[in-house]
Amino acid sequence: MRTIAILCGGGPAPGINTVVATVTKVFLKDGFRVLAIHEGYKGLFAAHPEVEELTYEKADQIYSRGGSAIKMSRFKPEDQDFTTALFVKEGIELLVTIGGDDTASTANRLTKYLAAHQVNIRNIHVPKTIDNDLPLPEGIPTFGFTSAKEMGVTIGKVIKAEASTTQNWYLLMSMGREAGHLAFEIGKGIHASMIIIPEMFYTVFITLIVYRIFRYINYHYMNITRKESESIWVLK
Repeated sequence: MRTIAILCGGGPAPGINTVVATVTKVFLKDGFRVLAIHEGYKGLFAAHPEVEELTYEKADQIYSRGGSAIKMSRFKPEDQDFTTALFVKEGIELLVTIGGDDTASTANRLTKYLAAHQVNIRNIHVPKTIDNDLPLPEGIPTFGFTSAKEMGVTIGKVIKAEASTTQNWYLLMSMGREAGHLAFEIGKGIHASMIIIPEMFYTVFITLIVYRIFRYINYHYMNITRKESESIWVLK
């Protein structure tokens, strides 16, 4: 039977199970066997990989569920970690990868490695990351980003109300690694007094230095010198 495999890399983001369930149903309808590879690339190249065959029933169960029914891993393999074993054993001809930039670039390297070893597979990558740092068409965010932004704004508004009430400064930090999209959108959504993102500097290292400076000022001086009644900074 023709077989496809699905794996998830990186961290969790809203919508993963919806993607897994939808992909599963589409390919089952066309007569494929659908395998879930648990623990991302770590599981894919493990000596004893954890593989689960997905069904219509499983897809229905997870469709609206949060998290990821397929166990995830942040493991990023080097070329020497690659192996054809599972692809040959299971007869996999399509690999669906769900993840961010690292997961996508690894899938690209893996496809080339397999082709060089006479194992020809296709790859479909689904851009999942709350960082929103993949080069998609303008106006189309990576899935997970919008939900993370909305939740961040909700939390930020609560903290801003607290800042206004207690007359304290608060520093919010968001994920995003070297991209400030999430921090910027959260800060914009709550009208933050200051937004600091990596794009303002040349390196993340400098951003961390700035963060440490602000933290020092906040801890040692802010209760004395603060003039504004409500202040909140959003820092990537």
